[in-house]
Amino acid sequence: MPVLRQQGILQRAADGSETHQRRMTNRASFVFYFPSFQDACVIVQSLSPEIQHKIPKSNVTFTIEKKILMMTIESEDVSSLRAACNSYLRGVQTACAVRQLV
Repeated sequence: MPVLRQQGILQRAADGSETHQRRMTNRASFVFYFPSFQDACVIVQSLSPEIQHKIPKSNVTFTIEKKILMMTIESEDVSSLRAACNSYLRGVQTACAVRQLV
């Protein structure tokens, strides 16, 4: 079972300012530790259909380094970020559960 560490949930500009000329980006980063590099790759491959069909107003990136999977979600607004986090975290959880059964 991978270990989840949350990083930088809902990061914003330090001064809290927002202008109409540039969009404020909200970001959430998650780090998962897996027993092997192959396990991390399987999880990303199982989520690839979800990645191809993007959630509106959101962007997700996955990075694998050795046995560590890093997922970063960026969004235009907090509600879109929350929806994307819920969706992708549920996908990771489901993929991990299926991986344990196989």
